[in-house]
Amino acid sequence: MYGLARPLLFALDAERAHGLGLASLEAAYRSGLNPLVGAAPKPLPTKALGLAFPNPVGLAAGLDKNGAHIDALLALGFGFVEVGTVTPRPQPGNPKPRMFRLPRQEAVINRLGFNNDGVDALVRNVERARRRNGLLGINIGRNKDTPNESAEDDYLHCLRKVYPLADYVTVNISSPNTAGLRELQEEQALRRLVSVLREAQEALAGVHGKRVPMLVKIAPDLSESDIDAAGRVLGDLQVDGVIATNTTIAREGVEGARHAEEVGGLSGAPLMAKSTSVLRMLRTRLPEAIPLVGVGGILHGADAATKQAAGATLVQLYTGLVYRGPALVGECVEALRRRKEAPSRGTIPPV
Repeated sequence: MYGLARPLLFALDAERAHGLGLASLEAAYRSGLNPLVGAAPKPLPTKALGLAFPNPVGLAAGLDKNGAHIDALLALGFGFVEVGTVTPRPQPGNPKPRMFRLPRQEAVINRLGFNNDGVDALVRNVERARRRNGLLGINIGRNKDTPNESAEDDYLHCLRKVYPLADYVTVNISSPNTAGLRELQEEQALRRLVSVLREAQEALAGVHGKRVPMLVKIAPDLSESDIDAAGRVLGDLQVDGVIATNTTIAREGVEGARHAEEVGGLSGAPLMAKSTSVLRMLRTRLPEAIPLVGVGGILHGADAATKQAAGATLVQLYTGLVYRGPALVGECVEALRRRKEAPSRGTIPPV
């Protein structure tokens, strides 16, 4: 089905196609036509973050920023869906055009800039969702006009709002499309922010009678010393998990391509090696008790298996859906199933 739709979607501006694709998926779900979109994979139960996932393949944040399509996305067979990034107040994001495809490289560049309807709108959408087939993560950020000195107030506001509804919460400090945001990954700023949020997390656990895991999402553009520092801070503060990685500002692998010089974060196939390298380094720097989520460049089942071999417990897709469609979800689940059943866990079976 996606093979028929893709040429039509690729004929449109990338952001318009994004919206149309979500609307079509929602329509298919509501009319009971989801089997035509993609068959859900067989379960591959996975325990992580103190949670039981139906399978370890999830949707990365950014596709459904307002949590308006949770059930339709879960029906594609994802073990979990992450919505957002959401900010305290609504904001339009950066001027259009702000999303660009690089088809030959199977990549996307975006500079959306946390465009969303605000956390209250997201909460209303999540409250309406049935959430029968998987788990829900909610990704939180700061507003564009909030200075980093006050960033913790924005993150605290969102954390308190979404805590009762989320299966886990992700703290996004790594988008390249909000000015200054990545400065929060610097060691002292990171320690201060995460300390405040960890304290709030434990207080909220007492209030709500449940402990919701909190993850931190980092950039692929950190130096090795930055990764060392991040590992120290996140290990010391005992975060529940780390997502590696967000999009990159580098342009390796797309040089000379149309749109390659557009400002924004690059995702897709060219990000695979870079994000996996960061993932692998983090695994050696964090306690084994802190699981990693591998994201960036997964376009085939073998890519998901490579992430897992590098240290990821869970994986996430986004740009791969643009180029491969919903069938990629099941392909990744089956690749991870074969890896799990392989005689040697260190061997990545063919896909």
